[in-house]
Amino acid sequence: MKIAVLLTSFNRRNKTLGCLKSLKNQLLDDAVLEIFLTDDNSSDGTAKAVKEKFPDVHVLNGTGSLFWAGGMRHTWKRALGSNPDYFLLVNDDTILADDAVKRLIACAMSLDKPVICVGSTSDAKSGEISYGGRKLKDKIGPRSYLVYSNKEVVECDLGNANIMLVPAPIVQRIGILSKEFTHGIADYDYTLRAKKAGYSVVVAPGILGYCTDDHGKNWKPQSSTFSERVAYLYSPKGLAYKEYILFIRRHFSLHLPAAVLKLWLKTIFPWVYEVFKKPKKNQEISNLNC
Repeated sequence: MKIAVLLTSFNRRNKTLGCLKSLKNQLLDDAVLEIFLTDDNSSDGTAKAVKEKFPDVHVLNGTGSLFWAGGMRHTWKRALGSNPDYFLLVNDDTILADDAVKRLIACAMSLDKPVICVGSTSDAKSGEISYGGRKLKDKIGPRSYLVYSNKEVVECDLGNANIMLVPAPIVQRIGILSKEFTHGIADYDYTLRAKKAGYSVVVAPGILGYCTDDHGKNWKPQSSTFSERVAYLYSPKGLAYKEYILFIRRHFSLHLPAAVLKLWLKTIFPWVYEVFKKPKKNQEISNLNC
């Protein structure tokens, strides 16, 4: 069984090397990992360090402006030619448990049809779940909550690609990450596309790795200027306005007016938004069979 591991990196050499080390330490049976990494023109020597420490990793060169989704697409396109049984998407700031891949394979093999298997990660210090699978609260809007079980496979609707195993037949049917997305959102879009094509998306049991949730942690809208907030609204690493609206239009068209209003309210009147915003995601976790 061959698994193509897909990563992209940009200026976080130590984290990238740590992730690759955890992949090399995987306890595998008959599975073989072939690792593909796009380094998006890092200035910190990431590509050189990877080539020195992990010479069998396929290091691909990026343009310097690929961001996460663009880098992962670049990697995925190159990996298609290796004809693997599975594609394993991994964020380069994720440290996988030694048996993570084995448990993902067991999850995939336990089900009758090809499914996307998502791995949950936790914060190494707090122990809180940071990324994984999420269940939609309804079919109208994108509101969701994390789902997780220590013992059983759990169905979900949205999956983070920090750890995500995708069987080759699904890729042959729906392709890779959509080119419309620059940085984030692409993984959520991919899992929703898979579900619309008739495939299931599930969360494998237990914690499969460690990763800190750093989404938006450095952004303080109430202390920023209006022009800074507008720039953040349109930034691929901010609210990604145009891409998020495309995502909503594609999957939750009835929610479109509310989505537009919410983003502009957050930008123009951030202090009002802070008062009425929903609880943080880690306050909305459904722990099943723990």
